[in-house]
Amino acid sequence: MWPFGKSTADRVKDAFNDDSHLKNLGLQVQERGGTVSVSGMVPNSRYLNLIRVIAEGINGVKSVNLSGVTAQEEAAAPAQPAPAAPDATVTEIAPTTGNMNAGSADMDAEIKQAEDRSRVAKAVLSAIRSNGELADDPIDVLQSGSSVILRGVVDNDHEKRLLEQVARGVSGVSGVDISGVRVAQGVKEMAKEKDQDSGDTVYVVKPGDSLSAIAERYYGDPMQYKKIAHYNNISNPDLIHPGDRIRIPG
Repeated sequence: MWPFGKSTADRVKDAFNDDSHLKNLGLQVQERGGTVSVSGMVPNSRYLNLIRVIAEGINGVKSVNLSGVTAQEEAAAPAQPAPAAPDATVTEIAPTTGNMNAGSADMDAEIKQAEDRSRVAKAVLSAIRSNGELADDPIDVLQSGSSVILRGVVDNDHEKRLLEQVARGVSGVSGVDISGVRVAQGVKEMAKEKDQDSGDTVYVVKPGDSLSAIAERYYGDPMQYKKIAHYNNISNPDLIHPGDRIRIPG
């Protein structure tokens, strides 16, 4: 469960999958040092800004590289053939445009609306980062209509209430969903235990540690030690050593 065991890239993917315009596009995401690189194909260039603003709502994302994203309308545009000589025996009928551009206009409006809402989510994340008590809490912000969805962990119930209050105070927010926020004492320190290249949560084993104690720390359930052992190819869960770097699976 985020923030432990899910890399920044995986959480960006989750955010894309929560958006109706992006969820079926199969976009690939990589992250290194806070830079998220997205690759894949989108129907048109109108999607690029939407991808960017959604990714920027994820905690830990410093910049977004879209050089690997191709707009299908540009990639598939055929070369224009030379005009044919007019056929005197054929009556030429001028094409009627009708509402040919209506679908495109509707899509433009939908993408623009989704983009604007995602900017609200980004503004909420910025407000959280600017709050002294919440700045170091691992919180992601997603949008759902004109409401925002908060996911992550805070240190105590006071911070959870403050988190909702800060989010509601941002212009454009009509509702706040905090059902994905949980309380875990010491979360600020736990969230710092990250591999800066991959974004994975990494715990450095200390004297006296056990896998069950580490599982209790991250999942609130000591029996999750089996998941950690399997993820790290640890054949004997009772045999870990101080200094070992253990990745925490989602």
